[in-house]
Amino acid sequence: MSSPRGTKACGGVAADRQIHVLAVDDSSVDRAVIARILRSSKYRVTTVDSGKKALELLGLEPNVNMIITDYWMPEMTGYELLKIVKESSELREIPVVIMSSENVPNRINRCLEEGAEDFLLKPVRPSDVSRLCNRMR
Repeated sequence: MSSPRGTKACGGVAADRQIHVLAVDDSSVDRAVIARILRSSKYRVTTVDSGKKALELLGLEPNVNMIITDYWMPEMTGYELLKIVKESSELREIPVVIMSSENVPNRINRCLEEGAEDFLLKPVRPSDVSRLCNRMR
């Protein structure tokens, strides 16, 4: 009889050590969509609705393996969140992925230059998550 222990989740991480993704989006619909896609790829997902709440959670939950954030949000954009994460000695190693419904090359390039792991266009598809999963290996 085989045991679920030792089976592989996304990124080659053992199933009992799921990759923890923090999904940040002010749209409840988009949060639900990205959480569903991530969970179907065996990620552990925590969702918040603002960059400020993301930073609060990161202060309390140091075991986040990746952040996926919307670009346009009130109070703090995903770009601002990216910059804060990459300037933090405690957080800078966490890969940050930016999402947006707008395909603006200057914005995409600026995020990538600031250290974003990737820039996804909404609606995010399962194939986008598979691509991220392959990068986490």
